[in-house]
Amino acid sequence: MSADLAQLVTAIAQRARAASLVLATAPTAAKNAALLQLAELLPASADALFAANQRDLAAAKEHGLTAAQIDRLTLNPARLAHVAESVRQVAALPDPVGEELDRTTRPNGLAIRRVRVPIGVIGIVYEARPNVTIDCAILCLKSGNASILRGGKEIFHTNTALAALVQQALAHAGLPADAVQLIPTTDRAALTTLLKLDTLIHCIIPRGGESLIRFVAENSTIPVIKHYKGVCFVYVDRAADLAMAEKILVNAKCQRPGVCNAAEQLLVHRDVADEFLPLAARALRATHAVELRCDPASAAILARAGLAATPATEADFTTEFLDCILAVRVVDSLETAIATINRDSSAHSDAIVTADAGAAQRFLAAVDSSAVFWNASTRFNDGFEFGLGAEIGISTDRLHARGPMGLRELCSYKWLVTGTGQVRG
Repeated sequence: MSADLAQLVTAIAQRARAASLVLATAPTAAKNAALLQLAELLPASADALFAANQRDLAAAKEHGLTAAQIDRLTLNPARLAHVAESVRQVAALPDPVGEELDRTTRPNGLAIRRVRVPIGVIGIVYEARPNVTIDCAILCLKSGNASILRGGKEIFHTNTALAALVQQALAHAGLPADAVQLIPTTDRAALTTLLKLDTLIHCIIPRGGESLIRFVAENSTIPVIKHYKGVCFVYVDRAADLAMAEKILVNAKCQRPGVCNAAEQLLVHRDVADEFLPLAARALRATHAVELRCDPASAAILARAGLAATPATEADFTTEFLDCILAVRVVDSLETAIATINRDSSAHSDAIVTADAGAAQRFLAAVDSSAVFWNASTRFNDGFEFGLGAEIGISTDRLHARGPMGLRELCSYKWLVTGTGQVRG
């Protein structure tokens, strides 16, 4: 690695740390002004953004990326409008900074308060989706954190154009443009340097494939909040409304197959498998030609219905396909479904479809995942859908945040102690 590259990344982190100290006490009005300006700049800059995105998409096709991967890279008018709306929603959310969590007065008269404060400087390492640049920037900004963004090479031109708009909006509001910075190179050596700057950067959040996240976790001297992968399950219970189950499954698998909260695994209770599996197979193939990788029981049921199935390997039952592929198993009971999910899922998003409230409550309590759904698609595990405005990621960790990470999850806290001259004896 060249000394110039290390110096470049270190200088970015130093400027981010200086900006974070300003942003930590910035008025809510100034932060919101920057966000609202950005919401206006995004649609106004659509032509330039789409041109930058087309450069990335052309390169992606040349490098043989799959259709699902290219979909993740694509910025179109509907998605740009969604991104702008997420900026407005974050501007409308309460500012978490300074929120009092609790207070007490000790017998010696000390008044102790605990309040939310920004983490400081957050490094976000991510791969493909262009909305991640904006989501991360706006959530860090509103929560008083400086952010350093390191996107993947597949989306470099789009990210560069988006980050420039964020800095323009910051300057418009009188806030330091260095509060949001994009690493201006995709050289892996720049990431290696970034992960060692623990005196300047306080948290790293990787978003992307499992190999990227493991690289970050194994090479960082900075605390890492991880989201390894989304091996998400839909379980169709014996008491399921099968029409509802079909609708939920098709949405969870097909609405956007290449995202982390898309369903990758289907479990069906044996009592309804003969009826449900042929319905589901026809619906999945009609919409997105989904390939079903089946255990022997589900394959036999589909064969009797004249429907083809691919025999599943053991690895298929723990795989995040991010494509139009679904692994299928038949289970004998609710408890078997719960045990299977807790063993084989990635603790991301898992759903039960059932009219049995008791079974649903057991599932909700026993499945050990960041979000568990009853009669709803796994695709709702998303900061925007949860009312957070946007998200910086979906954590499958247990410390300090879990599930969609919004404004409050980007804060730490500190103790404020007021005395009247007390000293400790």
